[in-house]
Amino acid sequence: MDSLQTIAVPLAAILAFLGLWEAIVWANGWPNYVMASPSDLPEAYARFWNLFLIMGWQTLWRTVLGLAIAVVFGTLLGMIMGFSKLAREALYPLLLGFNAIPKATLVPVLALLFIGQHDFNTVLMAFLISFFPIAVSVGIGLSTLEPEYRDILRALGASRFTIFRKIALPKTLPEFFGALKVAVTLAFIGTNLVEIVSPHGRGLGALFKSGETNGDYPLMFAVLIALAFLGIVLYYAVVALERIFAGWAERPAS
Repeated sequence: MDSLQTIAVPLAAILAFLGLWEAIVWANGWPNYVMASPSDLPEAYARFWNLFLIMGWQTLWRTVLGLAIAVVFGTLLGMIMGFSKLAREALYPLLLGFNAIPKATLVPVLALLFIGQHDFNTVLMAFLISFFPIAVSVGIGLSTLEPEYRDILRALGASRFTIFRKIALPKTLPEFFGALKVAVTLAFIGTNLVEIVSPHGRGLGALFKSGETNGDYPLMFAVLIALAFLGIVLYYAVVALERIFAGWAERPAS
């Protein structure tokens, strides 16, 4: 029953959203060159299905790669900040300042620094925009670790890595996966920023730009829905990993 509800409730919410979208377009009498409706999208998918498959894969693998690098880097950076108060005080202002910079302004900078390296620029932007929540969550989780545990383990001769693996890592897993769910969507934003702001004919962002150039609104909205679908798939992949590695932290439904 719970598994059926887990599938049925999100699906019903999505169908309700699409129905509301269709009703708003119909009530206002908007043509599809002003505002596409869900009923306009199947034709766009049928016409450009091969481009959706090719460019969707291009967007997906670069997003996943950038996210994977962000997980490794963000975890290591969080460990440094979590175990060292000096590192926290030094790095937090830098991280906050960097995160406050609109990432769209970095796209032209990367394009000039790494001319022609389109895949590298896209992966780099996905990484730059998604590592922050991971680093902060791991850093906060480790910095709030009860000092009694650390003192006992150190007295027994445990290294910092052992303390992290045995005590700190399990404690921070719920916060880590919560941050990873946020990072998934941010990574897609970073990927599409490069594909749209610095177009190079690859990825769903390039397909969106093509629809915008040609005034093909159904294609543009079809791309947006495809991006949302990929984001949902990755989100639930993270949820599945969370249930495997941190299922013990899930509270039972009341």
